[in-house]
Amino acid sequence: MDLSVEGKLLKDLKGYQIVGNHSAVRSCLWLKKSMRDSGVCYKQKFYGISSHRCLQMTPALICNLSCIHCWRPLELLPKIGRWDEPEFIVEESIKAQHRLLSGFKGTEGVNPRKLEEAYTPDQVAISLIGEPALYPYLDDLVEEFKKRNMTTFVVTNGTVPEMVEKIEPYQLYISLIAYSEVTHLYLNRPKKSFWEEINRSIEIMSQKDGRTVLRLTLIKGVNMNAEKFAPLIEKASPTFIEAKAYMHLGYSRMRLQRDAMPEHKDIIEFSRKLEKVSEYEIANESPISRVVLLRRK
Repeated sequence: MDLSVEGKLLKDLKGYQIVGNHSAVRSCLWLKKSMRDSGVCYKQKFYGISSHRCLQMTPALICNLSCIHCWRPLELLPKIGRWDEPEFIVEESIKAQHRLLSGFKGTEGVNPRKLEEAYTPDQVAISLIGEPALYPYLDDLVEEFKKRNMTTFVVTNGTVPEMVEKIEPYQLYISLIAYSEVTHLYLNRPKKSFWEEINRSIEIMSQKDGRTVLRLTLIKGVNMNAEKFAPLIEKASPTFIEAKAYMHLGYSRMRLQRDAMPEHKDIIEFSRKLEKVSEYEIANESPISRVVLLRRK
């Protein structure tokens, strides 16, 4: 990676550990809270993973979309010159996690048992920044993590259906903000339309044997139309649906006003409407994260 680019990345991606040529690791807010016994991620509440043992990373500091709601500094992401091997990324990501955890040693209020356990992560969220499916060996990366007895959550925007077909994570997410090609072009802001590819990925999701999640990122006054998402939900037939509020953070504040961020009551209202137009029902919720979990009735 060019040092000038790396310098910009390190400045704007504060708290990230850059791994190799194109990967990164960051300890999330909920790992920090869990370490102090002051809260856990909604993924622990919904799916049973341990927040303090979760490694959050990306194998691709690049993205093919420029979504209006994205809080990440995608404008600064570098061009990739050479792809690192999956085994290297896994080993170096765990080392990066250890470096991040070292800051908790001797810190008042940190649960020592959890800190010790955190050094052996058993879950990886491949979703940090960028689009992981652009990494050409993502399927092998998932398998490398599995070899280390780690469950894998992969979050993709669905624009690379060939990779969606190849990967077999413990839980596969497709993140949706658009429900039509018109809204895709407006909200995802791609250089070319990927709507056909996204629909193909959704079809592939319906054929997966493992756990699947359709995550709907909702912007107030923009896309909170439950009935318009219904055909995509039927096509995807996911294990779960997450209805999640857009959060007014980071770089998204340059593109959206604060009132575009739904309240949790808005997400509940959307989810109740979704119950009426789909085969899914509300199963759980996390008000602090403004997210509702739905599962098939």
